Amino acid sequence: MSIFQAIVLAIIEGITEFLPVSSTGHMIIGSSLMGIASDPFTKMFTVAIQFGAILSVIVLYWKRFLPDAKSFKDTLFFYLKLLVAFLPAAVAGLLLNDYIDALLERVDVVGYMLVAGGIFFLFLDQIFHANETNGTETVTFPTALKIGVFQTIAMIPGVSRSAATIIGGLTQKLTKKTAAEFSFFLAVPTMFAATLYKMYKFYGEGGSFGSHEITLLAVGNIVAFIVAILAIKSFISFLTRNGFKVFGYYRIIVGVAILVLYYLGVGLTIV
Repeated sequence: MSIFQAIVLAIIEGITEFLPVSSTGHMIIGSSLMGIASDPFTKMFTVAIQFGAILSVIVLYWKRFLPDAKSFKDTLFFYLKLLVAFLPAAVAGLLLNDYIDALLERVDVVGYMLVAGGIFFLFLDQIFHANETNGTETVTFPTALKIGVFQTIAMIPGVSRSAATIIGGLTQKLTKKTAAEFSFFLAVPTMFAATLYKMYKFYGEGGSFGSHEITLLAVGNIVAFIVAILAIKSFISFLTRNGFKVFGYYRIIVGVAILVLYYLGVGLTIV
């Protein structure tokens, strides 16, 4: 992998990680077109640069993550809610690891999930229209748990972690803004755990972290951090004004593109 390729993948990660469009699908296209998708380092890199995206959430919402004397109790409850929401995916990951690994080898599954999710997104604003007038901005512990259950659905590649958790929040009558922000917050423990696991697995299977690899990871995380900040800020304002329909059309286009390339025999590889 070159520095240029690392930057391209980091830009894709930063843009797509927090949008309900499946970063996995975009990573497949990006890395396959550059001819590096099957490389073990690439597979680790695409997960490891999520750390930069994690930092963007912490920087943008630092007041939620760093308590002061007056808000210590609220911050403690905030972390406990994240833990409650994180646990379903952690447990499911341990119990269904082999099944999930098998799905992660299926490029066609990514395409089908993108299309199916896209069709659902076309009607999402109508289904949850009442949330904007009668919705709540309060995430309770039961709400956090239910959103966490929705997050386990995102273990199917192409579903999108962001999409699953935002929809989970909407089913609990959260406003769009609140559902999206909690999705961002939940990404922190989820992606951090995934990053550590992927790097540990890469190293355990004989991978090495020389100066070139460290440079690529540093550049990738910095770029992902910057791009993710811009994506998060833009997404919240766009979602509030325009809703989900445009993401539905976009998912369908990307999903169809992946399926067409897959059935034409073009070498798309899961990352």
